[in-house]
Order: sequence, then C-alpha cells, then structure tokens
Amino acid sequence: MRIAGLVGLFKGPPQDAVGPDGRMALADHFREFRARLLRCLLVFVVALAVALVFRHFLLDLVYGPYEDARAKLPEGTTTATTSGAGAGLLLWLTLCGFAAAIATAPYWLYQIWAFVLPGLYAQERKMSRIFVAVAGPLFLAGIVLGYVTLPVALEVLIGFNPEGVTNLIDFNDYLQFFTRTLFVFGLAFNIPVFVVLLNFAGVVKGSSLKAYRPWIIIGTFIFAAVATPSADPFSMTLMAVPMVLLFFASEAIARFNDRRRARRAPNAGLSPDELSSI
Repeated sequence: MRIAGLVGLFKGPPQDAVGPDGRMALADHFREFRARLLRCLLVFVVALAVALVFRHFLLDLVYGPYEDARAKLPEGTTTATTSGAGAGLLLWLTLCGFAAAIATAPYWLYQIWAFVLPGLYAQERKMSRIFVAVAGPLFLAGIVLGYVTLPVALEVLIGFNPEGVTNLIDFNDYLQFFTRTLFVFGLAFNIPVFVVLLNFAGVVKGSSLKAYRPWIIIGTFIFAAVATPSADPFSMTLMAVPMVLLFFASEAIARFNDRRRARRAPNAGLSPDELSSI
C-alpha cells in the first residue's frame, strides 16, 4: 500500500480541489505543496545515491580548477586538507548532495513553477514561460564561464601568500568558494533577463536604458570587479563583457517592445499633464 502511494506521487499532477471559480481551499494548497515536496525529496534521494556511485568523478570535476591553479604555483605553496574524524564522510556527502541538488534543479524548479502557475494571470504565465526558457540556458552558460575562469582566480588569490608560507585549504571551504563563484556567474548572466521582464511589466522603458547606458556599463564593470573572487582583470573582463553584450540585447528588446506597445496604444504611458495624439 505504501509503495503504491509513493508510485502514485509521480502519476500526473497532485490531486487538488480547484473550484469552478478557479480557487482552492487553503488545506488543499497545503496538500498539493506536500505532494510536490515529497516528489522533490524522492528525486533528490535517488540522485544522491547515483552521485555517491560516481563520487570520484565528481571529486575530479570539482577539484580540477584547484589542481590546475596548483600546477602553476611553486611547489609546496598550497595543500588541501580536511580536519576531524568524520571529515571524509562529510566531504563526500556535501559534494554528492551539491551535485544531486544541481542535477535535480530542473525538476524541483518545475515543481515550484507548477505550484505557483495556477495563481498567475495569462500575461504573467506567458512571461514566466519566457523567463524559464531563457534564464536556464543563460544560467548554465554563466556557470560554465565561471568554471573556466576559476583556475585563474585561484592562482591569483593563492599567489598572494608570502614566499615560504604554505596555504592550507580546507576542502569544505573550497567547496563553498567553488559553489559561490559559479552561482555568482550564473546569476550575473540573468540580470539582463530581469531587465527585459521589468520592461514587459511596464516598469522600465527602453529609452531610459539608452539614456543611462554609459552608467550601466560602468556599473557592470564595478559589479564584475566586486563579484569575481579574485582581483585579476582577466576574470573581471570575462564576466563584464558578456554582461554588457547581454545588456545591449536586452535594451534592443526593450526598445522594440516599447515601439510595438506604442503602435497598439499610442497614448499609453502618458502622464495626466501630457497631450494625447488624438
């Protein structure tokens, strides 16, 4: 009976009680949330078990940028360590848990989206679909770029140690540094998407983006300088240049959308003191 109940979780959407008016009782919302949460937990546990099987491959993947940086530094400059009797077990669980969370991200993000979707208007649903279709690939592109630049960042940061001083890096601290760096790169690539969504919502105009373009470019380079983990110009430029290009694309989309909106409603967006075209 319990196995049948678990299997039933993956057969179609969770049972809800949406009335003719499109509303659902609070208790039914909680039941649907519980069903979707159990789905996510089960998928995560399965992914965690698979990640534990391939744990050595995952370790090589995560540890690769550190080894590349270490190879370019003088011998004995840095060493990775763990501390505590259970540090080894914690290392594997943390590494595989992180990999499982990333691997199952499309599934649990879809569950969150499906839970929120019934409460959105038609225009909001359309915007959310566009965001999901564009933001996901851009986030992955940012992660890949962050992974490529990570060895350079590590080489610069570790290279600040005085000569003759060995840098001891705790692996758990390194894993946090690794995940934070990739997350920042992925999030940075999605900032232009939020700009486009704000334009579609009528909050930001394309003309305003054009007027403040020089300051936005300067702000982008400042953000890249602060967000990148190292102080080298290589990592900063690799983050800032794609962000500027994406901003140009978002500005072009925003201006096109403003012109399209103006053709459909010539008097839309006028203040009470402005004259209409009629």
